[in-house]
Amino acid sequence: MDQKLSLFASWQKMLAFWIGSAMVAAGVVLHLPMFWMGRYTHFRLAGMPMNPGMYIGMALIIFGVGAAAYGLLPSMRKQQVSDLSITPPEDAPLTKEHWIQICLLAVALVIDVMKAASLGFVVPGMRVEYGLGFSAVAVLPFVALLGTTLGSFIWGALADIYGRRAAILLAAVLFVGTSICGAMPSFSWNMLMCFIMGLAAGGMLPVANALLAEILPTKHRGWCLVLLGGIGTVGGYFATSECSALLQPYFGWRIMWFLGLPTGLILIALSSFLPESARFLLEMGRVDEAKAMLARYGSVLSTTQVRVPSGRAAGPIASEQKSGVRSNLGSLLWLTVALTLTALAWGLVNFGVLLWLPGSLMAAGRSVGLASKLIARSTLIAVPTIGITTYLYTVWSTKRVLILAIGITTLGLLATLFRNNHFLSGISNPLFSVSLLVVGTSAVISILLPYTSESFPVRLRGRATGWIAGCSKVGGVMAQGLATLTLVPAFALAAGAIAIPTIGSLLLVAIFGHETRGLDLRQLEAPEQLRYMEAADTGD
Repeated sequence: MDQKLSLFASWQKMLAFWIGSAMVAAGVVLHLPMFWMGRYTHFRLAGMPMNPGMYIGMALIIFGVGAAAYGLLPSMRKQQVSDLSITPPEDAPLTKEHWIQICLLAVALVIDVMKAASLGFVVPGMRVEYGLGFSAVAVLPFVALLGTTLGSFIWGALADIYGRRAAILLAAVLFVGTSICGAMPSFSWNMLMCFIMGLAAGGMLPVANALLAEILPTKHRGWCLVLLGGIGTVGGYFATSECSALLQPYFGWRIMWFLGLPTGLILIALSSFLPESARFLLEMGRVDEAKAMLARYGSVLSTTQVRVPSGRAAGPIASEQKSGVRSNLGSLLWLTVALTLTALAWGLVNFGVLLWLPGSLMAAGRSVGLASKLIARSTLIAVPTIGITTYLYTVWSTKRVLILAIGITTLGLLATLFRNNHFLSGISNPLFSVSLLVVGTSAVISILLPYTSESFPVRLRGRATGWIAGCSKVGGVMAQGLATLTLVPAFALAAGAIAIPTIGSLLLVAIFGHETRGLDLRQLEAPEQLRYMEAADTGD
C-alpha cells in the first residue's frame, strides 16, 4: 500500500480530508475582503454588517471540518496481536526519521502556543475598538481558557479513538477555520471563535507528548519530551511577540488571528511526514500499518509466545496475571489523583498568583515600571530552568525532579504568604518569592505531561495526558473566574490557600509516583505477562 495513502483508511477518506481542508481554507479566504475593507480605518470593523461572502465562508468551514473529520476516521482492521511486540525501539539510536518528527512536532507546538499567546496582544486593541471596560474584556481570556480546558479533555479522548496523528491534523484544520475571528465585527462573535480556537489548541500539547513518547527510544525519550515542551512554549511566545511587533503597526490587532490560516496550512501540508504511533496502530489491530511505520525507524514487529516457567501451572499464572492487572489499575488510579492535584495546583499558581502579582506589587506602593522590571528579571531564569530540568529528568530521576519542582513552587507560595512577616525578613524581598514561583512552575509544566505520557499504557495515554493538561487549565479557569467576578482574595491569603493543594500534590506524588527513567513502555501494557516472558527467556 502507498505510504501516503496508508495514513488514511481508504482513498475515499483521503479525498474527504483534502477536500474538507480546502473548503475550510476557502471559507477563511471569503472573510478577507471584509478585513481588507477596514484598511482606511486602521482595520477597525466594529459595527460593520457581515456580507454574504462571510456567511458562505462560515458554511464552508462547518462542512469542511466535518469532511476532514470523516476523512481522518481510522480503520479498525482487527488482527491477532496478542503475540506481537515492538523491537527494538526501547534501546535504538535516534535516526533521521526521529529528528524529522521531533522538529515537526516542535513546529506544531510553537503554532499551538501562538494561539493562546496571541490573547495578550489582541486584548488591548480589542478593548479600544469595542469600547469595553477591563472587566468586560476579561471575559475573553476566561472563555479562551475554558475552551482550552475542554479541548484538552476532548482531544485526549480523540487521540485514543482517532489516533495521535489524526487528532493533531484535526486541530490544525480548526486552527485554519477559527482564524476568521480576525474579521468578526462584534465582540460576541470574537468570543465564540476564541472559544472554538481554544478547543483546538487545548489538545495539541498532550497529544504531541503521547505521540512522541511512543516514537522515541527509551534512553532519549525523557530529555526529548521535556525539551520539546520548553521549546514549544518559549518559541510560541517569541514567534507571537515578533509577529505582533512586525504586523500590528500596519494591520492592527486582527492580523494576529489571521495568522491561524498560514500556520494551520503549514501543519496540514506537512501531514505526509507526520506518522501515526505504531503502538496505537498495534493496539487497534492494524498490524500492516504498524509494520510500515516501524520500518521508517529501523524497528520491526516480533512474534513472542508467552511460555509458562517450569514447575508452574497455567491456572495460578492466569490468577496472578488478573491480580497484577487489578493492582496496576489501582496504582494508576492513585497516580491519576496525584497528578490531577498537581495540575490543578499549577493552574492556580500560574493563572492566579502570577497574574495577580503585578496588581499586588502596585497596591504595595511599587510603580508599574518597577513591578514590570521585577517580574522580567524573575522570568529570565525560566529558560535555564528548562535546561536544568531536562538534564536532571534525564540523568537523575523523573519522579524526584517532579517532587523537587513541586517543592520549589510550595516554597514560593509560603514565601509569598509570609513576605510581610517581620520575623522572616530574609524573604521580604518579593524577588525571592517570585523567583521561586517562576522556577517551580516552569519546571512543573515542563515535566508534568512528559511524566504522564510515560506513566500510562497506550490505550489510556491520550486520555491521561489530555486529562492532566485539562486539569492544569481548570485551575486557571477557577482563578480567571474569580478575576472576572472581581472576587480575587488578598494576595497573601490566595498564596496560602493555594499552598494547601500544592503540598497535598507533593505528598501524593511522593507516595504514588513511580520512576519512569529508562522504563520500557511495553511494561505498562501487561506487566505480569512481560515478567513471565522474561523469566521464560532466561530459563528462571
